[in-house]
Parts: sequence; structure tokens; C-alpha cells
Amino acid sequence: MYKVIVFAGTTEGCILCETLAENGIPVYACVATEYGSKSLTEGEFLHVTAKRLSVDEMETLLRDVKPELVLDATHPYAVEVTENIFEACNRTDTEYKRVLRGLSNTDSKAVYVESTSAAIEYLKGTEGNILLTTGSKELGKYTELPDYQNRIYARVLSLASVMETCASYGLEGKHLIGMQGPFNKEMNVAMLRQYNCAYIVTKDTGEAGGFGEKLEAAAECGATAVVIGRPSNEDGLSVLECKRMLSKRFGFELKPSVTLLGIGMGDKSTLTIEGKNAVDKADLLIGATRMVDSVKHPGQDVYYEYRSDAITEYIKEHPEYENIVIVLSGDVGFYSGAKKLLELLGEDVRVICGISSVVYFMSKIGLSWDDAKLLSSHGRNCNPISYIMHNEKVFAILGTKDGVANLSQKLVTYGMGDVLIYVGENLSYENEKIFAKTAKELTNYEGDALSVVCVYNQGFVPMPATHGIADGEFTRGNAPMTKEEVRAVSLAKLRLLEDSVCYDVGAGTGSVSIEMALRAHQGKVYAIEKKDDAAELLEVNKQKFAVDNLEIVRGTAPEALSELPVPTHAFIGGSSGNLKEILDVLLAKNPNVRIVINCITLETVAEALSEIRSRDFDDSEIVQLGVSRSKELGRYHMMMGENPIYIISCQKGAV
Repeated sequence: MYKVIVFAGTTEGCILCETLAENGIPVYACVATEYGSKSLTEGEFLHVTAKRLSVDEMETLLRDVKPELVLDATHPYAVEVTENIFEACNRTDTEYKRVLRGLSNTDSKAVYVESTSAAIEYLKGTEGNILLTTGSKELGKYTELPDYQNRIYARVLSLASVMETCASYGLEGKHLIGMQGPFNKEMNVAMLRQYNCAYIVTKDTGEAGGFGEKLEAAAECGATAVVIGRPSNEDGLSVLECKRMLSKRFGFELKPSVTLLGIGMGDKSTLTIEGKNAVDKADLLIGATRMVDSVKHPGQDVYYEYRSDAITEYIKEHPEYENIVIVLSGDVGFYSGAKKLLELLGEDVRVICGISSVVYFMSKIGLSWDDAKLLSSHGRNCNPISYIMHNEKVFAILGTKDGVANLSQKLVTYGMGDVLIYVGENLSYENEKIFAKTAKELTNYEGDALSVVCVYNQGFVPMPATHGIADGEFTRGNAPMTKEEVRAVSLAKLRLLEDSVCYDVGAGTGSVSIEMALRAHQGKVYAIEKKDDAAELLEVNKQKFAVDNLEIVRGTAPEALSELPVPTHAFIGGSSGNLKEILDVLLAKNPNVRIVINCITLETVAEALSEIRSRDFDDSEIVQLGVSRSKELGRYHMMMGENPIYIISCQKGAV
């Protein structure tokens, strides 16, 4: 037998019938007409009957079927039908639940009236064409309107009986529109404009009845919406509340469909058609306030949240939602929260791409982005100066009001004050702002936090592909400097990554520090130097090579290392006799730190080997490097030998 009888014929009723049937709960669906039955497909667990029933016929049906529960999901304006269903349930002592269609958000520009008669009285005092969307049942009352045959354009169901009724009132031809709803905003807009309507008459049919789309269309066309209010204040369950109740009662699990949607810049105009369809079908929207508000429909359930953990937990706690859309700015694959959400929500998640800020902005300023470096400093650590120094075009998401000024100040500091910065703020919104100025003109600029930039540097210097900057490129004084051949081998043994955190202990002129910073351009390099003159040279070379990720630490190791972040790599070019203590600090901070030590004297080699043996490194190696350089003597070239260097590398485990 059937456990539930659903009096359907509405979108809500169809949803509940399908939910029950899909979960193996036998359901008997009652609709008033054959037309209404077309929205439901019979199956193993779903029976559909199409017939208008009197209260006595309803009573007979309930006694024959003996359901556990009756769900009244009839139209909110079908007051008499609801009364009959309730009476039949009372006569048979059957549990009754009313399913309500959610009220839509009101529109302050609309005119709200209590009844059809009140709507007609209001319209008698107006001029202009009327799009009537309240159906054919009370159409005859509108014949009271003066010149109604010319003013009214009635949108009704495309049934022969309905067409005949409308024709009997003198409404036919172009004044009679036979179509099945609900209709989207664009269709409503098209009709209002096609028939030059100044008014649209509707009932508050809720989101499922397309009420919000009617209000939006009226606003866009400058038409007045005349809204006939609800006939009574009812108590009951929303569809979502009802679904939750049914899942608990009959012991089945609701599995919502979750979509991650990139909504573009934020304005609806940058939402893709696929994305719009997803929003239209959603019964819950989740996301940051700005993003949700930019796409939501009146009356649509929303949950304002951007934290991935909180979103995941909310979805688990609210299984009654069938179609959940998580809205994300721009594109889901471009610095988006989608990555974390996919990890938490699993693989059964639909992903819809959007228009990214880089695509939108670069098209606005007329530059291609296929050869641009793309990065974001919004809530992330990055080193844009390195990218700008070595690339012609760098696109960056900033995310703070002083982001443009801070970037410009750094560019000026590193001798790039003449580079051109394109700035884009509030992209796609009415207050969108796009302009271009040089960095030196923007050092005090305060703009909007919702901003992006494209830095155009025609004088960029390509990033070296290998170690080995010529010694003559560095500003030198009396401080010691590791020669380029030794640097090349030492850094090769160090095996840096682009985001490594490095120490250069005994940095001297900074040649190793500079090359470290260039290789680990998205990491951090700490140059530790105790001599003031050498530290001054380090500052000069830092500016010259624009290595913003290099920090100069004045002091003696190991004391100067204590407050620094955990290193992944360390180069020791000078230990001042503190090698043991330096190694102790490095390994205490990171047992897997990779270390390279340069030794000139045999005593230092012996000390280093002793320390390595005592610490049981998994990987250790010694390379002796002897370099000779040619020197011209008249017509001849003589090879002049440099001091041999011992390059010792060691590590416990992997970096």
C-alpha cells in the first residue's frame, strides 16, 4: 500500500513525490487535471491520478488507501481544496501536513492589494496596457475595466477549455497568450516590451511560481507590479522542512547536489548561461555576502559564509536542500576557494567555471595575458617584485586599499618607478574604475580593496636560467665574496626550490644571498652578517638586483638565528668558529634542513667532518673545487690558480 498521499499539481508537490519515490517510499499523487499530471512520471513507487475530488471522494480515497500521512501541496490560492483535504483527514483520522510555498521578498515599488477586486479598482484609475498573469479563473472580473479588451494581455495555460473561456470574455488574438510557466525574467521582460505594458498583475506565487522574476522584469522595464496578496495566513511546512521530516520519518538519507560556481566579477552580466541556470535551480545559495547578493533571487534561501570548513559543516547539517550552489568570485580555478572545498566535499561535486578577473581586466585594457605572470597577494605570501623585475607583464590580485601604494613604493625603491601600472577596481560594477599611471605617481594612492593590477615593465631583465652571475655584476668592497664558479657548485648542491626558506650564514658581500633570492624567488632568504661594512654592501646589492625577498640580519651566528623562521636550506660561508653551535640551532629548527658548508682551511674541513659524523647524516658529500683563471701576459695566457675550496653538503632525510 501507499504510505503517503500527496495532493500535488504544484512544483512543491512534484518535488516531494519525486523525493519519496526516489527513496523507495510508495506515494500516491493526486492532481486536479491531466495537464497537471504531466509534471510527474509514474514508476514502481509512484502512482498518479488526475481528477478533481470532492471532500467525500477524498474521504473514500483515504479509507481505501490507508496512508500514514497526507501532504497538502496544493496551490496557495486553492483555499477550498485545502479545506476539503483537511476535512477528509479529520473524518478518517489521518495525519495531515500542509506544505507551504515560501513567501517572496516584497518590492517597495510594487503595489500590493488584498484581492482581485482591489486590483481592478486600482487599475481603473490608471492608463496603459496590462500583462495579466493570474490565470483564467477570475478573468471575467477584469471585464469591469474600461477598454479591457485593448488594455489586457492575458497569459494563461494553453488548454482548449481555457482558450474558449478567454474568448468568451472577448480576449483573443494577440491579447491571449497561451503558455506554461514559470517564466524567467528575460521572458517576462520580452512580453512587457512586446505589448508595451505599463502594469503586470500577479499573485505572490513564491520562488517556484516565478514571482521574483516578474518583479525583476517589471523593475527593468519601468512597469508597475500589482501584487494580489495571499488569501490567508497558513501554518505548515516549507518544502525543505517537509523533506527533512520525511527523511527522518521513513529513514532515508537525503543527498544534495552541490555545485561550485564561478560567478565572474560579481555583476550578473558576467555570469555564464550555465551558471545562471544553476542559480535558478538552486534551493540554497552559499558564499560571501557580496557574491550571494549579486546573483540571488527574491525568496531564495541563502547562507552567508566563505570559510570552507563552516560551509561543509552547514551542508551536512541541512540535508533537506536538494540543489546547493556555492558561489565563488571570478573563476573556480583562479585563486579560488574551490580547491579547499573540493578536498572537503569530495568528488561528487559539480564545478562550473566563470569569467576570471584576469580575462575580464586584460580585455578591458587591451593587453593579451597569455605571456603574463599571474599571481595573488590577497591573503597569500608572494614576491611580486621578482616577477615584475623579470617579466614584461604581471597581473596581480591585491585585496587591500593600500595595495597599489605599497607595490608602487617598492618599485620606486628598486629603481622601477617608471613602470606602468594598470589599476582595476570594482570590476563589472557601476562604480568600476580602470586607469593607468607610473609607479612613482601611485606611491600615495588609496583605492578600493576589490582591486587588481597589471604592471607593464618594458625594461624587464629575463630571469637567469642557471646560477653564476658574473662577479663583476656585484658591488664590491673589502668584504669577502664567494666567486661565481664556487657559487654555482655550492648552490647546485643546495638544491633550492622556488619557495625555499634559506639562511646565508656569514653572507659577506651577499653574492650567495643574491643568487639564493633569485632562485627561491617566492621564498625567503636571510643573510646573516656581523660586520657593518659587509652589511652595507649587502643592502646595496639587494637594491641593485631587486631581491625583495632578501632580509639582512645583522649579528653573529648562532645567536642571530634564534628568532628567524624555520629554514629549509642553509649555506655556511663563515662560522667565526661557531660551526658546532650553528649546526645545533639549524637541526633543532628543522632536522631535515639541507646544509652546504664552504671550507678553505684543512682545520675547518676537519671540524666539519667531525660534526657530520657525530650527527649521523643520511646524505653527505665532499667536493674539492680547484679553479684557475687565465691572465694575459703579452701574447700569452697564463692560468692563475684560486685557493681550492671544499664544498660539503649534508642532510637528514628529504627536504
